[in-house]
Amino acid sequence: MFIKIKIIFSIVVSLFTLVGLQAQKVEMLSSGTEISIRGLSVVNNNIIWASGSEGTVGKSADGGKNWKWIKVKGFEKTDFRDIEAFDDRTALIMSISEPAYILRTADGGDNWKTVYINNTKGIFLDAMDFWDKKKGIVLGDPIDNHFIVIRTSDGGKSWQQDSTKNCPASDSGEACFASSGTNIRKLNKQEAVFISGGAKSNLFISNKKISLPIIQGKASTGGNSIAVKNDKTMIIMGGDFTQKDDTTQNCALTYNGGKTFTSPETGPHGYRSCVEYINKKSWICCGLNGVDISTDEGKNWYWISKLSFNVCRKTKKGNAIFFAGANGKMGKLKVN
Repeated sequence: MFIKIKIIFSIVVSLFTLVGLQAQKVEMLSSGTEISIRGLSVVNNNIIWASGSEGTVGKSADGGKNWKWIKVKGFEKTDFRDIEAFDDRTALIMSISEPAYILRTADGGDNWKTVYINNTKGIFLDAMDFWDKKKGIVLGDPIDNHFIVIRTSDGGKSWQQDSTKNCPASDSGEACFASSGTNIRKLNKQEAVFISGGAKSNLFISNKKISLPIIQGKASTGGNSIAVKNDKTMIIMGGDFTQKDDTTQNCALTYNGGKTFTSPETGPHGYRSCVEYINKKSWICCGLNGVDISTDEGKNWYWISKLSFNVCRKTKKGNAIFFAGANGKMGKLKVN
């Protein structure tokens, strides 16, 4: 009897949680810019940083109500695909290709210092993540059949590139997508995991290369984003970015650290460029045709918005999720 009551209670709680999340709508924010935004870093409910095309970086100190946008001097044609912010003063931005740059500000974006530059032919940086305010990592597409891995241990003031022999090997036609800055994530205090796409789509974890049950085989297909709850539970999103409504193999779930994968019972409703862990059993993802949410550890996804976004990020400290996309589109969703 006790077990039955517990199961019923769990179902009721899940239903109330789902109804609450579905009832919420993505609130549109007036960004004041028309650039394409793919970089997003949310320090707390008030401090938000964003980055994108035309050398543009934006910051809000009041939860997205008002924005200050700047074009970084000397980088007006650069596409900053990812950004990592620590507070309202300190942030890093990452450009993608030939040359690839990482810049750092310590005065709220008024001045930027180039802390990394790579002129190698074919260089293409995809994403970065930080374990804490000191230790971080950047992922780049393969050169000479090995992924590029760059690290910092001083908060991004200096960077060191791993030797080729210490970087994961790639298959022919395998690369990464710089679609939302989320194809590499910290796994624990020491390790990071990342995913690839294209001709092959794999998960790289603890020196292991694991094939993903994600659509692959073309340059436009594969995993785009990974979110990590803990070292066991991870969700990978992707699809074919040329087919925004296609739901074929666009999501993979693992609850045992990548040993096995399952597909959702009800999957996301199209190509998804970003997935984010919210709390408890709740996750959120976004793409070109909308936003989906799950409250049962990714088993079922519900379409809560048909607005197009490239990236969604939860506050590091707080209870809000922010979205960004093409033409300066930005949104916000509060969660419990």
